[in-house]
Amino acid sequence: MTDTPKPSDTKLMHLPIADRLATDIIDGPWAVGASMTLEDIQNRFGVSRTVAREAARYLEATNAVTIRRRVGLVAQDPATWAAMNPQVIQWKLHSNQRKQELLSLTELRLAVEPAAAACATHRAPLETRAKMPVLAMEMRRHGEAGDLDPFHELDIEFHSTLLRNSGNELFASLAPIVETILRGRVEINMYPSRPSKSALDAHDAVADAVWRGDAERARMAMHDIVDEVSTVIAAR
Repeated sequence: MTDTPKPSDTKLMHLPIADRLATDIIDGPWAVGASMTLEDIQNRFGVSRTVAREAARYLEATNAVTIRRRVGLVAQDPATWAAMNPQVIQWKLHSNQRKQELLSLTELRLAVEPAAAACATHRAPLETRAKMPVLAMEMRRHGEAGDLDPFHELDIEFHSTLLRNSGNELFASLAPIVETILRGRVEINMYPSRPSKSALDAHDAVADAVWRGDAERARMAMHDIVDEVSTVIAAR
């Protein structure tokens, strides 16, 4: 095979290949320490060497593999991967390790999001604080009606907004990760078919506390939201 891409190749063709190979490492078909050449990838997926090389580089960037001359791609222990990389999170959520990954991520959320909500009560701009009760109201409307697609988008916006407006750049940097977690739960069917009343009430409480500048109430209500998520995941 040559380095010339086939007409069917696209700029993003390497991504599903990288997804499959990363999941193989996590789930076990590709054993840690075992190697694979670019030619192996070409033959398995029927792609050009250019696409195989891009997939290899993508995996290497997350520490999923190391690339050695005359050896190829060497699978690395998933415990050493870039754990906070949204793509790594996505891979683990779509593997047989999804429950443990969700529990670990929820522990992270439990440590960060209550503090971020408390910070937002006095650091977020007034217009952002005023927006939170509106988001919570719309979440309730769609959640109670069973309109889950708009509900999920509003849920992502709710949590991302608080993180980004917490006045803490480290909290803000976690917004894409929390978005990946929330979307991933839906994709792998680890999200309730309908939001519970207690979850909707807790979102209302966070929103109202942020609007009124009540840091401790915002902290406790956000703790309730994430703690309920942890309980639901553990019971699955």
